[in-house]
Amino acid sequence: MLIKRSPNGVDLPFSSEITPQEVYESRRKFIARMAAGAAVGSALWEMANREAFAADAPAAQKFAGKRNPAYSTMEKQTPFKDASTYNNFYEFGTDKSEPAANADTLKTRPWTVSIEGEVKKPMTLDLDSLTRLAPLEERVYRLRCVEGWSMVIPWVGFSLSELIKKVEPTGNAKYIEFITLADKKQMPGVGSRVLEWPYVEGLRMDEAMHPLTLLTMGMYGQVLPNQNGAPVRVIVPWKYGFKSAKSIVKIRFVKDQPKTAWNVSAPSEYGFYSNVNPEVDHPRWSQATERRIGEDGFFQKKRKTLMFNGYPQVASLYTGMDLKKNF
Repeated sequence: MLIKRSPNGVDLPFSSEITPQEVYESRRKFIARMAAGAAVGSALWEMANREAFAADAPAAQKFAGKRNPAYSTMEKQTPFKDASTYNNFYEFGTDKSEPAANADTLKTRPWTVSIEGEVKKPMTLDLDSLTRLAPLEERVYRLRCVEGWSMVIPWVGFSLSELIKKVEPTGNAKYIEFITLADKKQMPGVGSRVLEWPYVEGLRMDEAMHPLTLLTMGMYGQVLPNQNGAPVRVIVPWKYGFKSAKSIVKIRFVKDQPKTAWNVSAPSEYGFYSNVNPEVDHPRWSQATERRIGEDGFFQKKRKTLMFNGYPQVASLYTGMDLKKNF
């Protein structure tokens, strides 16, 4: 992945760290809500938090799920404006601002996702069928990029395991491969040589079955914006963000480990597992710290990166593995 630097090698400040007036005003309202919430308990504080950040979001189709407190965090959420304008989605450009500028060409309906390979019940689902497959939940997950920045986002979807159980994998299914849309007419970046297309990602079966792994169709109580991976993506919160495939059109259950996009492009830099591990540096930069988008200023001290991105409940998946070798 690419990081932009100034000619003298100094990190450039994020555009998201220059606070627009409308965001500043919404944050003043948020602070007022916080003060009121402190008097009546954490439940109202959380409600105020959600309302304040929803005010930053433009009008869009609502896509709500019931908040699941078992998969949530009280960390401050990233404002919608930052989460939807600072993105990695190379199909629409390599600069962080390009997906938001270019992704309006993506047509998300009609859309189907085919599930095939080592399953007893292969199927093809349209979006309506997919969203009815299991009850929708809202989960607030941290997501960290290998480039050293992170966000906290309320995603809407359901555990990927719900889909997996419906299609009944055979005993030969050891991995899941996610294949994404690669249409030059809709995605100007697909013509570039930065990666092999289509973008492919993969998980081991037990990783895919873990309840944290979220099949995602929305965020901030609305349908996914195009630049955030519409209409369906996967979120694997203990791994670096590039493992969370966007605009998925095919899910294949396979016997052998899939050849994933970044691992093929730069195998010495991007391993198959790609767990957040602050002790394993990227060859070109450290992974020990991170900057929270929309919160941490250019001169503010970076926060310490947590093992598995702060999700220790997945550690048992890797018992006995050398996580420096299997990065």
